[in-house]
Amino acid sequence: MLERAHWLRESTAMNIDPFSEILRLTNATSLTTGGFSAGGHWALRFPAPDKIKFFAVVKGHCWVQIDGEAQAVRFDTGDVGLLTARRSFVLASDLDTEPVDAMSVFSASGPSPVVLGDANDFTHIGGHVLLDPGSGRLLADVLPAWIHVPAASTQASNFRWLLDQLVAERSTGQPGAQLASAQLSQLLFIQILRAHLQTATPLPASWLRALGAPRLAPALRLMHGDPARAWHLEELAQACAMSRTTFALHFRTAAGVAPLTYLTEWRMRLAERALREENTSVAVLAGSLGYGSESAFSNAFKRVTGLSPTAFRSAATAG
Repeated sequence: MLERAHWLRESTAMNIDPFSEILRLTNATSLTTGGFSAGGHWALRFPAPDKIKFFAVVKGHCWVQIDGEAQAVRFDTGDVGLLTARRSFVLASDLDTEPVDAMSVFSASGPSPVVLGDANDFTHIGGHVLLDPGSGRLLADVLPAWIHVPAASTQASNFRWLLDQLVAERSTGQPGAQLASAQLSQLLFIQILRAHLQTATPLPASWLRALGAPRLAPALRLMHGDPARAWHLEELAQACAMSRTTFALHFRTAAGVAPLTYLTEWRMRLAERALREENTSVAVLAGSLGYGSESAFSNAFKRVTGLSPTAFRSAATAG
C-alpha cells in the first residue's frame, strides 16, 4: 500500500508543468491593445513602455529601431517581437523617414483605427503583458531586453494562425471577441517564450534555461509537484537517469544554482504568494512547505528574501 501511494504521488508530480506554474505564480496576462495600418513612407516613435510590450507584423514589413541597440532590425510578415526593457523604439517603413510621436497619432485617431498613408502596404498589431507587481519579477528578471522571433524560424510555425485570428477577432465584432482576443494574446505570449527557450543561442543560467533543458525536466516536475517533500539529490538524479555528480553539474550549469537550492527558492516563492494573498498562519505555512518548525521556515525565508515572514506580510499588506 505504501509503495502504491508513493507511485501515485510521483505519477501525479510527473504530470506537473513547472512552466505553467511559474506563469500562474507571476499572474502573466497578455492583452492585445491596438495596431495600425500604413502605406508609403512613415515612421512612428513609441515611448518606453512601462509593461512588457509585444508587437507583430501581420502584413508587409517594417524596420524596428530600439534605443540602445546598435542596429535596426527588419520585421517581415509574421515576425513577432517582445520588448521587456523600458526603452523607446521606432517602427518605420524605411530608415530615412523622420519619426513622429506615436501617442499623438493614436490620440488624434480616437476610437477609429489608425491609418497612415494609403494603408495598403503594412498592418501591425500590438499589446502588452501584465505581471504581478511582486512575483512578476521572477519572470521579468530572466528575460532579455528584447526578443525577435522571425516568421521563417521553425519556432514560429504557430504564429501565423494566431495573428490571423487576433486580427479577425478585433475586426469582426463577434460575440465574445474581447475574451477570445485575450486568450489568443496569452497563447501568443507563451509561444514567444517557447521560441525563446528553443533558440540556438545559449541562455544565461536561470530557472528559465533549466525549464528548457529536457534532461532536467523529470527532476523539475518532481520538485514542483511536491515541493514540501524532502527531496534527496540521489532521487532527483535517478529520475533524470544521471549520476549524482553529472546531474548536479548539469542542473547548476542550467539553473545557476544547485538543485536543492532551487527547491528552497521555489518554496519561498510559494510562501511569498501565500503571505501576500492568504491569512494562513506562519506555522501552518511552514508545515505545508515541508519545514519541521516555524523557526526553521522563518530562518530559510529570511535568508532568501531578506525579511522575516511576518515582516514580509506586513510590507505586502501595507503596499
